[in-house]
Amino acid sequence: MQNLAFIIWNFDPELYSGSPVIRWYGLLFALGFLISQQILFYIFKTEAGTDLEKRKQAEKLVENLTVYMILATVLGARLGHVLFYQPQDYFTSFEGVLRIFNIREGGLASHGATIGIIFGVWLFTHYRFNPKEGKLAKLFFLKANKGYSFLQILDRLVIVVAVTGALIRLGNFANSEIIGKPTGSDYGVVFAREVTDYLVFDPTGAGWVESVAYRKNTDTVNNAAGHVPIYIYLQFKQRRFNEAQLRSYLDNGVNTKLARLKRHIDEPVLHYLDYDLVQGSDGVYMARIATFAIPRHPAQLYESFTTLLLFVLTFYLWQRKKKATVPGTIFATFTIILFTLRFFHEFIKENQVPFEDQMALNMGQWLSIPMVIMGIIVLVVVTRKAKAQGTGS
Repeated sequence: MQNLAFIIWNFDPELYSGSPVIRWYGLLFALGFLISQQILFYIFKTEAGTDLEKRKQAEKLVENLTVYMILATVLGARLGHVLFYQPQDYFTSFEGVLRIFNIREGGLASHGATIGIIFGVWLFTHYRFNPKEGKLAKLFFLKANKGYSFLQILDRLVIVVAVTGALIRLGNFANSEIIGKPTGSDYGVVFAREVTDYLVFDPTGAGWVESVAYRKNTDTVNNAAGHVPIYIYLQFKQRRFNEAQLRSYLDNGVNTKLARLKRHIDEPVLHYLDYDLVQGSDGVYMARIATFAIPRHPAQLYESFTTLLLFVLTFYLWQRKKKATVPGTIFATFTIILFTLRFFHEFIKENQVPFEDQMALNMGQWLSIPMVIMGIIVLVVVTRKAKAQGTGS
C-alpha cells in the first residue's frame, strides 16, 4: 500500500535573510503581543463602560501592562530555559554567564515564561516606577493601585497568553523545532529542513549543492520500519565538477550525510545510494536520490490548536460575567488545562536535551505538575472564598 498521506515540510525559517535577519518565529512572536494587546484593549475598555475618562485609563493600563508582559515573558522564558534545560552550559564559566541573555542563541521555556508573567503581574499590580521624583529612594517599588487585583489581572492576561502561545507554537513549526516522535502510521510530517541545511552546508565555503527539493516516491512502498519513500533532488552548482566527480561525491559524501540524519532519514551507513544523475541542457547536473524518510507527529500544531481552543474557552468565561467574574477562576482554569495538556503532549514529543532520555518523565512534564497543582489550589481557595462571601455562582 502506497503512503501518500504524509507531508514533507521543507519550510525556510527565514522570512528575510539580509541584515538584520528576520525569521518567521520572531514575526509570529511579535504578532502574538500585538494581537494580545488589541484583545486586552477590548476587554478593559468594555469593563470601563461608556465613560471616556475610564476608557482612557483602561487604555493606559493596557499599554503599561504590555511593556511589563513583554519583558517578563522574554526574560522569564530565557531564564527558564537556562535554569531548567542547560544550566551546565551557562553556569560553569564567567563567559557562560554573560551569554545567558543572548536571545540569538535560542532557547525559551514556556514554564519560565509562566513564572515570569506571574511575577511581572504581581509587580505591576502592587508597585509603580517613579522616574520623576529625582531621588533614588523613590524611584522604584512605590505602592500603587491599578484598580484591578493581582488575580483579576491574571484572569484577563491568560486569555491573551493563549493567543500568543498558539502563534509561538506556529513559529516552532516554521523553525522545524520541538518536533514530535515518529508516528508509526501513514500520517505525519517529514521535517526536511535540517536535511536541506546539512546537504547544502560545506565547511570549506565552496559548496557543491545549489538547492534541495523533495517529492513523495509513489513507485515504492514503505520499508520494513514503516518509513515512507521519498525522492531528494539535488541541484549542483555550476562549477568545474564533472560527472565522475559528482558521482564520487554522491557515493562518498552524500550517503554519509544522509546516514547521519537519523532523526529524519532512514539511510543505512555504508549503503550505496539509489540515485540517478542527469545533466540538463544548461549544463547543470541534478541528482534524484531514492531513500526513506521518518514521518513524525507535528506536535507544534497539536499544541497550537489546543491552545487556541483554550483561548476560546477563557474568553467565553470572561464574557459571561466580565468584571463580576470571581477573581482567580479564569487563571486557575487556564493553568490547570494548559499544563495538563502540556503533560500529555510531551508523550508524543522528542526530548529537548539529552539528559531527559534518562528520566521517567521529561523536564516539561515535571515542570507541568506543580503548575497544575498551583491551579487547583487557586481554584479551590477562590471558589471557597467566593461562596463564603456569597459572590459565587
